[in-house]
Amino acid sequence: MAGYQTFTTEDAMRFADEHSGLFGDHSKLSCEEFGDGNLNLVFRVENDKGSSLIVKQALPYARCVGESWPLTTDRARIEAEVLITHCKLCPDHTVEVLHYDAEQAAILMEDLKDYRILRSELVAAKQFEHLAPQLAAYLANTLYYTSDFALTGPNKKQQLGRLLNPELCLITEDLFFTDPYCNHERNNINIEIRNDAQQLWHDETLHAEVAQLKADFLSKPQALLHGDMHSGSIFINDDNCKVIDAEFGFYGPIGFDVGSLVANLLLNYLGHFGLTADTAAREQHQSYLLSQIETLWQQFAEQFKQLLSNECREPTLQNNLYQQRFMQQIFTDTLGYAGCELIRRTVGLAHVADFEHITDSTQRAHSERKALQLGRELIMQRHELSSINQLITLLRYLK
Repeated sequence: MAGYQTFTTEDAMRFADEHSGLFGDHSKLSCEEFGDGNLNLVFRVENDKGSSLIVKQALPYARCVGESWPLTTDRARIEAEVLITHCKLCPDHTVEVLHYDAEQAAILMEDLKDYRILRSELVAAKQFEHLAPQLAAYLANTLYYTSDFALTGPNKKQQLGRLLNPELCLITEDLFFTDPYCNHERNNINIEIRNDAQQLWHDETLHAEVAQLKADFLSKPQALLHGDMHSGSIFINDDNCKVIDAEFGFYGPIGFDVGSLVANLLLNYLGHFGLTADTAAREQHQSYLLSQIETLWQQFAEQFKQLLSNECREPTLQNNLYQQRFMQQIFTDTLGYAGCELIRRTVGLAHVADFEHITDSTQRAHSERKALQLGRELIMQRHELSSINQLITLLRYLK
C-alpha cells in the first residue's frame, strides 16, 4: 500500500477520466461522494453532457466502524475479479467493471443511475415481473459455469486459491453463524423481542444445525459466489436488473447465494405486515413475493439442470442419479442459509429497511418474531422439505 491514498473527489474525477474514453477531451467534470454505507468510498463522476461513471475505492478499514476495525484493501481486487467473471457469464444482469487499479484499490464501473435499489423498491411495494426470471438466470449461469461441472480440476483450484477472501469470509462467518446465537456485543436487538433472542442462545438443537451449515460454508467450495446476495446488492428498473457489490465473493456452497436472495424476499414479505396497513394491498404484494420466490427457485433449478444435462464436462459427474441428489442438496442448503439470513437480519449487527421502516414498534416486533420463527423452521426442517411449494405452505401457517 506504499502508493495508496484515500481518494478525494478530485482524485476520483482524475481516475475516471484517465481510465475511460467516455467523457472526451473537453468535458467539464463534476463529482459527488455518496458512499455505500459500510465499507467503501463511492463516487459518481459526471460530465456536462450527462454521461457518468462510478468509482469505488476500498478503505483500509470498515467505514461503518472506523479505523478500529482494519480490513484488507485486497477486497477490491476480489470484487473486480468476481464481477468481471460473472459479467462474462451473465452480462445482462451484472454491473460492468471498466478498470481496476490494484495500488489504489479502486474500481471504475458503469453507472446504474437509471436503476433503483431493489430493497427500496420492495419496501415501497413496487413489483417487477422480470425480477425472479432474470435473477434465476444470473444465479444459474454464474454458479454453474464456475463449478466442477464446467471447469477442469486444476483451473477451478487455481481460481479458488486466488479468491479465498479470508477477511471478508470471517465477517460472514461471525455475523451469520456465531453472533446471533449468543449474547454478542455486536448484536442489535429490538428490546421487544429480547426474550425471543435469548431463546436462540440456549437452543442447542438449533446450534447443532447452524454448526453444520457453517462447516459447509467453510469447506464446500462448489462455485464462485457473489457472497452478499441481498436486495441491497441488486439494482432494478422497469426492464432489467443488475447485481453489484461482490466484495464478499469466494468459492463456497451454491445454496448460500440462492438462500440469501430467497431470504431477502421473505424479509420483505414479513416486513409488509407492518409496512402496508391496507389488508388487500398487503396481501396482493405478499402474493406477488411468493410467486417470485417460486419462480426464482423453479427457473434456477430448471436452468441449472439443463446445463448439467447438456454441458457437464466431467464424465463421473454426468451420472443422472448423482445430479438429482446434487440438486436436492442445493435446495436443502438454500433453505438452511435462508434461515440463517432471516435470523441474523433480525437480531444480528446488520438489519434491513424491510423491518427498520416499520414505525409501529409492536408491529415491527410481530414481523421480527415471524422472521425468527421462520428462520428456525427452515434450518431445522431443511432435510424434510423437498419443494418450494412446501416452503410457501410453511410460511402461510406461521403464527
